[in-house]
Amino acid sequence: MSAAPSTPAPAADRKPASLRYSRVLLKLSGEALTPPQGYGIDPDVLLAIATELKEVHQLGCELAIVIGGGNIFRGLAGSARGMDRASADYMGMLATVINALALQDALERLDVMTRVMSAISMQQIAEPYIRRRATRHLEKGRIVIFAAGTGNPFFTTDTAASLRAVEVGAEVILKATTVDGIYDADPKQRADAKKFGELSYIDVLNRHLKVMDSTAISLCMDNGLPIIVFNLGTHGNIKRAVMGASIGTIVH
Repeated sequence: MSAAPSTPAPAADRKPASLRYSRVLLKLSGEALTPPQGYGIDPDVLLAIATELKEVHQLGCELAIVIGGGNIFRGLAGSARGMDRASADYMGMLATVINALALQDALERLDVMTRVMSAISMQQIAEPYIRRRATRHLEKGRIVIFAAGTGNPFFTTDTAASLRAVEVGAEVILKATTVDGIYDADPKQRADAKKFGELSYIDVLNRHLKVMDSTAISLCMDNGLPIIVFNLGTHGNIKRAVMGASIGTIVH
């Protein structure tokens, strides 16, 4: 009689000794891919991000990614100029698919297997998002890129990141930004801005800190999911974060 199929061990049980987090969700803004002229995708930046992601993947970290579309089209900006909000948001979702495909191409040129999963059905270019399938891809060592947000207007990609992280059992959200943590004011405009080493979810909500939108923060709070905010521009920071180094600001 054949043996019963074994149940995959939880991610935490398979964690390599060097890792603090074995399954993470990385939230990238579309602006992270922006070339100097401020629009579209910079191939050199894309390659640099993909190279760093490969280094993290080689550590044995199960890596999921949600990427925004602000470098191509931002729904809120379109709505502010008179567009129907739902239509503008759907356009923004399509922009995230473009970025997801670009990142997939950059990773696979580095021999890293990936899957793009879209919340909006477009089967010629991406798999439909199915939670169990996404989890299985992660277990098999593939980087999973979630595109098209939640598939619903009026929800940001920050909320999509929180939702997908909870659904696939990520241990942390890594929020990559252009500054090295959370400040009480914009450090690019005020030299006296104070950086926080750690914050509670309630602190972020009460202080109206622009880390993630309130829906995303509340979802993380309800599920005890920590958020690490750090500077993507410093090479190696993603690797440092998954290994447990103290970088940026942690919200927990």
